[in-house]
Amino acid sequence: MTDKPKPKSASKTPQTREDRLKAALKANMAKRKAQARARKAAGADEKE
Repeated sequence: MTDKPKPKSASKTPQTREDRLKAALKANMAKRKAQARARKAAGADEKE
């Protein structure tokens, strides 16, 4: 097995970082929306 180390290109790294940040932000927003919906549903159950 002759695995050669792949050269990391400087132009690809920032794009990859941006993609990771974008995905993390999207997941965080989805989690916050789900939490808000759960709180709203829990609040509606208490009023009944």
